[in-house]
Amino acid sequence: MIFVVGNSRSGTTMMGRILNNHPRIHTFPELHFFEQLWSTADRQRRLNKDEAARLAALLLNIAREGYFARRHIEDYLAEAKKLLASSGVSTPLASDVFAAVVQYETRRLGKEMGCDQTPQNVFYIKEILELFPESRFINMVRDPRDVLLSQKRKWRRRFLGGTHATWYETVRAWVNYHPYTISRLWVAAVRAARRMQHPNVLTVQFERLLAHPDDVIAAVCAHVGVDFLAAMKEVPQVGSSSGHDRSEVKGINAERAQSWKRGGLSPTELWICQKVCCAQMEAFGYKPVDVRPDPLLLLWYVFLWPLKLAAAFIMNLHRMKNIMETLKKRLS
Repeated sequence: MIFVVGNSRSGTTMMGRILNNHPRIHTFPELHFFEQLWSTADRQRRLNKDEAARLAALLLNIAREGYFARRHIEDYLAEAKKLLASSGVSTPLASDVFAAVVQYETRRLGKEMGCDQTPQNVFYIKEILELFPESRFINMVRDPRDVLLSQKRKWRRRFLGGTHATWYETVRAWVNYHPYTISRLWVAAVRAARRMQHPNVLTVQFERLLAHPDDVIAAVCAHVGVDFLAAMKEVPQVGSSSGHDRSEVKGINAERAQSWKRGGLSPTELWICQKVCCAQMEAFGYKPVDVRPDPLLLLWYVFLWPLKLAAAFIMNLHRMKNIMETLKKRLS
């Protein structure tokens, strides 16, 4: 299996689409299995037939209709039971069910390799490698100031062509944004991947992908064991939080690099981001700019932070199976 990981809004979706353009690779929508449906406490816990079937049906529901689609797993239960029966494991682990669904759905679509593009899997690289030692990881890294700008505007996706962006997701995106929180999460994701010095993990900087797509995609193909095809670059220009989706336009848009330089972030937001991310920015060659914060705006962000953090915690509870484990991985 292939896992595209990294901090959210760092190009994971684009990389997933690039890989999906290869005739041997099927990229799933974000499955959110690890962290939301599985925690380290489940590593050795066997599932009964009903538990395994319902988990497989849920994963099929997400795989076919997307993460934000309505859940109606009853419609997938019969198929889930059939695919589990063919796997030959009567009391599987949750990870066995995940692998069985990925393999089944990939082969159903006439492809060989399944790719999960859930960004948060960056915090589970170690556990995934223990479960699936042959997995390959593409770790996406993007300038934190561009990530900050994208997260700030993410709530607009509902109005830019994001069909999955319900009102709940729109509000959640707005609540999630705070320059300090987003900067800390970027640092946590970058550190999580950098701690894993493993040959199965390839780090790709988003800016280099935009500037030299052939070279970067060829390196990614070599990493996962497939031939490079120029057609892999023909991805639709959708998913931006700064402009309308243009699904009819194909190709990699180099203008998405360094978007923060064209405005959208205040000097105070830039100052907070650079203060929090400075060490990791330096490691990736992201040069800080000389900015000074507005004292009143800085005080406002200090006042607002615990309020937004509490609201974000409540609105993201459904995405955490083990709350303490999730927080530990983000704060370590």
